[in-house]
Amino acid sequence: MADAANTDAAADTNAEVITTPATTPNADPRRMEIIRRGTGGRTKPVRRTASAEEVRSWMIAACVAADAKTDATTLVFDVGEVLSITTWFVVTSGRNGRQVKSIVDNIEHEIDAMGGPKPLRMEGLESLDWVVADYGDFVVHAFHDETRAFYELERLYKDVPVVDWQAEVPAAEAEDPDASGSDE
Repeated sequence: MADAANTDAAADTNAEVITTPATTPNADPRRMEIIRRGTGGRTKPVRRTASAEEVRSWMIAACVAADAKTDATTLVFDVGEVLSITTWFVVTSGRNGRQVKSIVDNIEHEIDAMGGPKPLRMEGLESLDWVVADYGDFVVHAFHDETRAFYELERLYKDVPVVDWQAEVPAAEAEDPDASGSDE
């Protein structure tokens, strides 16, 4: 057991982490993302600064991707004022484990397609009752419907603002003509 922990620690210290400049001039230097770069069949984390607008667009994309795979309400809580670890919680759910997995996979695919990061950490994929995908500035909570009803994150965070992400979707689609699906 100790040998496995030492191996993991050694692997972490050998990981190549590169800081690259922001993609936009007004990027917030506190916002960092992890992107993966292929290196001989393995991926290594590469850090670059992301603007607040980029991070918000990834959060909106996560909501749109979740909404495309479920008819459950997808909510975004602005928890930045009460939690120092992240800015937003995206909360969604599916009727069964396969749907929860599909939601999480679609979110990861859509964010990756935008050039966004892979999750820093992902937990709950074994049971698919509550999958947590940590993207740094936002955390996706994809629940099984019964688990969502039991834990009631909506009640727990009732005092924080709820982001109206759906109001921002047309603006995001207007910036990306391919997102609308029109064949002009």
